[in-house]
Amino acid sequence: MTSPKPKTIQTMKPATAAKKLGVPLSATPAEFQASVVSRDELNELQSTPPAWLADLRRNGPHTKQVIAAKLKVSIAGLIRGGITGPLTTAEIDELKAENPAWLERERSLYAEARKEALRLKQP
Repeated sequence: MTSPKPKTIQTMKPATAAKKLGVPLSATPAEFQASVVSRDELNELQSTPPAWLADLRRNGPHTKQVIAAKLKVSIAGLIRGGITGPLTTAEIDELKAENPAWLERERSLYAEARKEALRLKQP
């Protein structure tokens, strides 16, 4: 019999870990940006987020994916609306309150696209 191979530790770059956590790398602490993150460390960050991560998720800045989800538009719709960088929760709430014409249009386009995708999935 052969002896089992020792388990290797999977690691990832800080940018990959930040993406998996749903936060912009530039908003993370310097020690996070400078370190390699193991799969176990990532799982720990996801299950029991430290204060800095909880604050980032609550207040931002948020990634395009999170902004699009909060505004109920596509990422392409964000870009068409001129949103190209991260926004804070307060800025997203301001946009929702203002409800500019582009946001209304993109929301209706997104809703129609989702409806069509659901219709196509039906047998």
